[in-house]
Amino acid sequence: MTFVRRRLSQGDLDLFIAAHERLVEGRPGGRRLALKFVDLNGLDLSGRNLAEADFTGCALENARLVGARMNGAVLFCADLRGADFTGAQLVRADLRGACLRGASLMNADLTRADFREGVIAIPHATKGLAAVKHETRQGIADGATFAGATLDGGHFDGINAFKADFSDCSMRGAMLTGANLKDANLTGAMLENASVDGCNLEGARLIGAILTGVAFERATTSRADMTGVLRGPSDDARSRAEGLAERALDANAWAESGGVLGQPAVFDGEDLRPLGDRLKNLKLPGLSGRHACLAGMDLRGVGLQGAGLEGADLRGCDLRGADLRGVRLNGALLNKADLRGANLGALAIGKDRSMPVMLVEASLRFTRLEGALLDGARLDGADVAGARIDATALSDDQRESLRRPVAAAA
Repeated sequence: MTFVRRRLSQGDLDLFIAAHERLVEGRPGGRRLALKFVDLNGLDLSGRNLAEADFTGCALENARLVGARMNGAVLFCADLRGADFTGAQLVRADLRGACLRGASLMNADLTRADFREGVIAIPHATKGLAAVKHETRQGIADGATFAGATLDGGHFDGINAFKADFSDCSMRGAMLTGANLKDANLTGAMLENASVDGCNLEGARLIGAILTGVAFERATTSRADMTGVLRGPSDDARSRAEGLAERALDANAWAESGGVLGQPAVFDGEDLRPLGDRLKNLKLPGLSGRHACLAGMDLRGVGLQGAGLEGADLRGCDLRGADLRGVRLNGALLNKADLRGANLGALAIGKDRSMPVMLVEASLRFTRLEGALLDGARLDGADVAGARIDATALSDDQRESLRRPVAAAA
């Protein structure tokens, strides 16, 4: 059954959104935005506060929603083909039955968003709601770009995402049961504890993906490229956890006693993931962790002044507020790490002498660096594609040394 959507102009849409923003912000004259089955193709909603707004059945083809705040928004069975949601906030958004073919959701926050199929009641072309037809619509994301997006806990059951780009995504605990991800790009994706029963991953690229807790027995993985994937910690790594934790506490005592007790920690080549959050807030200056694996760990507030972490895997780590002065991270992986408010400035080592942070050839793809101090940090050849950095955090020389352009923090 075909039906005609009512067309809305940019000016009228702006008026409706302004009223919705007044409601969300608790100001007088507010009214919730509920635009069901409306034609919004090509319109600009970028940067607007659209939390809890309802766009059921709307057409938003090629619309701009860059940086839009749409937490809890309803996009049920909406036509979102070619729409630009780059950097948008869509936590718990209802995207059931939506068509996202060719859309860009790069670096968007889609935590616990729902992409499953939906059943929609379509109004009659002439009789309207007096005669409706119910249609079941599958979630479609063929060719969509989710690179760097956060999809933790998302519901993708049964979605069709042929050749979609999920590179460097965080997909922890995502439900992908029965999803079609044939020929999809999942390079560097973080899929810890994701459910892939019945998932079609034929020809998918999972190069360097983190697959801790992922069981592929009931998934189709023919021709899938799993080169360099990171599985869960080995039994040996788990058995060493207590000894490594004691070593960390010994290093913390060394820092707090001014070198009287204990000694700096040496974790070269170790898999530290079994420690969970036990390094959080510890003082570990001078730590040596070359090529160590710390992927996904909670390291908030840790003190790693002068640490040697060359080639270490810190993807998805929470390093908010960490003291990283003088740390050496050449060649390290920090994709999707959270370094908001971290101190990556130079470490004073004597009169008129200091040690800069070294991030030469490091990978900082989609890393969060808002509020981070980067004074003097060496970023020669670093890959910061999609990274969020305050506009004034980098010098001109630092910007020129980067491999990829940086995205200014919102």
